[in-house]
Amino acid sequence: MKEMKIFIEGMSCAHCIKRVSQALEEAGVTEADVKIGEANIIFDETKTNLDKIAKALEEAGYKLKN
Repeated sequence: MKEMKIFIEGMSCAHCIKRVSQALEEAGVTEADVKIGEANIIFDETKTNLDKIAKALEEAGYKLKN
């Protein structure tokens, strides 16, 4: 399991937090503590990776900051 903090562009409200949480779950993230503009996540590297997470966020209307 890998734990990391990611930063997310485009978030501004509680609705954004819910959408990002759902996108992260769909991308295979095991645990996520989402706040506006960031999230602490835990995921299994054998099941998902940052590319998949970034794609899920983009599909939800947000962007992973580098």
